Amino acid sequence: MSKRNWALIGATFVSIIYGMTFTIAKDVMPKFVAPFGFIVLRVGGSVVLFWLVSFFSPKEKIDKEDFPRIVAAAFFGVALNMLTFFKGLSYTSPIMGAVLMVSTPMIVLVLSTILMKERMKKRKVFGLILGLTGTITLILYGKSMVNAPNATLGNLLVFINAISYGFYLILVKKLMDKYNAFTFVKWIYTFGFLMVLPFGWQEFHVIDFANLPTDIFWKIGFVVLFSTFFTYLLNLLSMRELKPTTVAVFIYLQPLFATLFAVSLGKDELSLVKLLSAILIFSGVYLVTMKKNSKPT
Repeated sequence: MSKRNWALIGATFVSIIYGMTFTIAKDVMPKFVAPFGFIVLRVGGSVVLFWLVSFFSPKEKIDKEDFPRIVAAAFFGVALNMLTFFKGLSYTSPIMGAVLMVSTPMIVLVLSTILMKERMKKRKVFGLILGLTGTITLILYGKSMVNAPNATLGNLLVFINAISYGFYLILVKKLMDKYNAFTFVKWIYTFGFLMVLPFGWQEFHVIDFANLPTDIFWKIGFVVLFSTFFTYLLNLLSMRELKPTTVAVFIYLQPLFATLFAVSLGKDELSLVKLLSAILIFSGVYLVTMKKNSKPT
């Protein structure tokens, strides 16, 4: 099997894990662990894992001029990304959160056009407008009565999270072309941990670990080990063979997996507004990412 096929499989597993994370993380917060306290647990645990693995990986020295990019990747890929996602998810429902994340590929396209001076075709502009229409509709009207105390604010925060992740994918691509993933991801998470600590320390400090149910410990472990450690490594390894826009395309699968998982457990419900918004978003991202030829990307 080719490296590219392995990269595609890895990206698919990332989507499955993230799709499950929407519901699993929702079970943990805010009832047992407040959102920002959960981030301290998630990032702190991942820092330990990344540094442990780095001792057994190829040794490379990072050039000083690359550290500003690493710090920026830490801000967009860890700090802003997770703070807005977890806070947003505590306000909205799993399905709405997952569907909003589908706007990330369009955001990556726009950022690539602005930052990399790539030409944007009219078809892609129309797709962008169509997809954003669906996103805005979901933010304003896709309110769910199931486990979503402030859906409008929650959806907006998840959308900011998608923009932040788009910046991260572009920033980290140049690092992937230059270094082994294990060389810099530990630094991204170390800087990210320092950034989230001031926001989450108080909520982390009040966690009642002694009285947490066993299943909540398992779910926290799932988010740290699978939703963070493995997914970030798989995404980085996939980006060795794939473009940022191609990696972002796999986010389209997240609403499918999130919906199947959440509905099967009775954690969320479908509505006409969600379905129509999803159709607009999927139509938009299709127009944005479709190609006239079949060359691999």
